[in-house]
Amino acid sequence: MRYSYTMISKTQIKNIKLLHQKKYRESEGVFIAEGPKIVNDLLNSKFKVREVFATKEFKVQGSSLRIHEVTEKELIQLSALATPNQVIASFETEDVMPDVRILKMELVLALDDIRDPGNLGTIIRIADWFGIRHILCSESSVDVYNPKVIQATMGSIARVNVYYADLDTVLKEFNTVYAAVLDGDNIYSQKLSKQGVVLIGNESKGVSEKLMKCVNRRISIPNFSAGAESLNAAVAVAVICSEFKRREKA
Repeated sequence: MRYSYTMISKTQIKNIKLLHQKKYRESEGVFIAEGPKIVNDLLNSKFKVREVFATKEFKVQGSSLRIHEVTEKELIQLSALATPNQVIASFETEDVMPDVRILKMELVLALDDIRDPGNLGTIIRIADWFGIRHILCSESSVDVYNPKVIQATMGSIARVNVYYADLDTVLKEFNTVYAAVLDGDNIYSQKLSKQGVVLIGNESKGVSEKLMKCVNRRISIPNFSAGAESLNAAVAVAVICSEFKRREKA
């Protein structure tokens, strides 16, 4: 393992700070990631690194790499976090369309208008845990390269493919589309397939009426409480993925 240190310039600090904003991420085709775990996962992934800014404490994992040495004060200037941790790096974004032929052979998540960055990041992390490699997002969903999303994935963005598409068009290509809805059939008593799409709706509005026309299986997580009205979207994804994968192992 070989790497060298160079100092950071004021222009580099400015450019990294601009990447906190979506319009600059899109125009540059670059996003930022922070913290040793997430950065090292991305350094060993399909994503191409642009620049790495780190304090002396950062231990890089991987091949030769040029690192811009920064002080704790400079790291705070660069960071989108309240408490920066050793390293921030920039990576090139991916803008690819899903190959539906491949997706149809697997279990895929589809997210309809998920708006909360923490929810999307956590859902990506959950998908990684359960071995789900592909997530389809509606075009109105939060930007996957939002720093808060990247942080919430805890490195799982390196292993899960996230696509943005017109779900109304793409979902029609699948034979089996499950929708998680409050009035669906109890997931624990339903026959579940190993392939297909599990559609999760907006945090407050649920699955849109337009996309419900693409659905042929309605499922729900039974409520064992008289007071609770609904589950957080990411929590619902975890429960649903767990049941699908449990059936595979049974």
